[in-house]
Formats: sequence, C-alpha cells, structure tokens
Amino acid sequence: MRHDLVMTTRGTIGNVAYYDDNVPYENVRINSGMVIFRVDPSGLHPKFLYHFLRSPDFIGQTISMRTGVAQPQFPIRDIRRVELPTPDLPIQGRIVSVLSTYDDLIENNRRRMALLEDAARQLYREWFVRLRFPGHEHTHITNGVPEGWVRAKVGPLLFKVSRGEKVKKDDYEPNGAIPCVDQGSEFIGGYTNDQEALIDQPLPIIVFGDHTRILKFVNFPFACGADGTQLIYPNTPKISPEYFYFTLKAIDLANYFYARHFKFLKDHEVYIPPQPLVREFTRIAATCLEQIKVLRSENDKLRAARDLLLPRLMSGEIVV
Repeated sequence: MRHDLVMTTRGTIGNVAYYDDNVPYENVRINSGMVIFRVDPSGLHPKFLYHFLRSPDFIGQTISMRTGVAQPQFPIRDIRRVELPTPDLPIQGRIVSVLSTYDDLIENNRRRMALLEDAARQLYREWFVRLRFPGHEHTHITNGVPEGWVRAKVGPLLFKVSRGEKVKKDDYEPNGAIPCVDQGSEFIGGYTNDQEALIDQPLPIIVFGDHTRILKFVNFPFACGADGTQLIYPNTPKISPEYFYFTLKAIDLANYFYARHFKFLKDHEVYIPPQPLVREFTRIAATCLEQIKVLRSENDKLRAARDLLLPRLMSGEIVV
C-alpha cells in the first residue's frame, strides 16, 4: 500500500524505502529478507518512521540484535524491542517537513546529475553510434567505418592500473576521509580512513562492476571496493577517459546473464575516431562530468547536515 515502508533484514541490513506516490508501481513484491512497516496514521506519521529507521538511534539499537556472520540478519521478532520516540503528531509533521527539505534538494540534484550524464550519452550516440558527427556529410564510410577511423578491441586498449588495498564492504565506515567506490548501485558505497587503499592516479578513471556491469566515472581520489571491481584507463592518448567511459557504456553485456563480465567487455570492438573529434567530445563530456562531481559533493554535504540534524530533532533537543 502507499505510504508503507520496506526495510532489508538480511545481508545489507537496514536499507529503507518509502512507498510514496512517486513510485510508478501499484504493487511491490518483497522477499524473505525484507519486512514491511504499515503505520496507524492517527498516531504515527509514516515519513517520521521512515526518517527514524535511517537514524543513528535506530541503527545503534539494532546492532546488538543482529545475528549471523557470513550473512548478517536482523530477526523480525526483535523489532518490537526497538524504542521509537513518539512526539505529538503535529510535531512529527514539522520534523518530517524539515528533513524532507533536505531530501528534496538531494533528489533534485540527483535528477540534474542524471540529465547531465544523459546529455553527454546522447551526444556520444549521435556522433559515434549514429555517425552523425561534425563533418559526416563529407566523410566516406566503408563497411560501417568512417574514413580516418579505426576499430580496435577493448582489451588491448587497457592500461594496467596499480591499486592499493581493497576495502571489504564490512569495513566501510559511514564517514571518512576516502570514499569507497564499488560495483553497487550507489555511486559511493561507504568510506574508509585507510591511506593504503587510496587511489589518486591515474585520474579520472573508470570503475567497472564485474557482476553488476555498472560503470562509474571517478574523477576524485577514492578507495576500491573488494567486490569484483575492475579499474579501466586507456593506454593510448588517442582516446580520453571521458570518451572511453561513454564508449564502454554503449556496449550491451545484458545477454551474458550472471557471469564475470570483464572478459566479455574486453572482447568487444570499439571505434577510435580522429583526434580532433575525440577532443571536442571530451571537452563537452568533461564539462558535464565535472558538474556531476560538484552536485555529488553538494549532496554529500546535504546528507551530512541532515544526518546531524535528525537525532537532535528526534530527541527534542531542537524544537520545531
């Protein structure tokens, strides 16, 4: 039902989703490692519960209740032992309003990031897939290859990147000096303070998820997750990391199902266009990717401010 909450109770414990009117599905299905919360709106605001389930208070209470080592679990029966602050409903609504302002700003930035990346991706498709690049009207094409272009397999184009220590997911910190980039759906999986894990060259670099097929363009110092990530950087000045990133994103690996996909990625052929065309695309794409970096940093600051504010609002330390 609308305004239900779904939380994971196995593996990655405590991921929470709110089933609001923005979800484009009338029904959702969960597995045995998840639980649904449905509140009585006469006494509890559903979004108040949503924010509580993401709070340090809730996480702190549940740590001692978790079981399992290889696959941690949070027994559903123990949920009733969690103490939930319940200020009056109008106060809950005001707390939700304050916290939702941060969430709305974060979501707006996410949309802007998606639009920026899509703009660069569409330009790539127009120039290098549909072959409607500047000057295409006067370029002879033979067997699908424009004059002056060459085709090459991905494998020989890869530069071997030296990496530091990989950071296991269980060792991620909620905050730290170094962001951890892995093959998960979230761009940054967590943080570490381990300087031995720091990767600060070459940058920018591409992180590829061997199982998830997710590609991430990383233009800041980071640590690599220990869950099947591959680091990709071109070994030739004929192509830039920006061009290589969108080239690899255009490769469809969906038909290989669950497998180590890197070997299939390396076997694909890609175009190497003339240098002026690569430079012009890189100039445009790099501007988009740099703006995405700024927006991602802004979101990090918004989350930090929200998460500092949340426990103080929940406890009544800050009156609204």
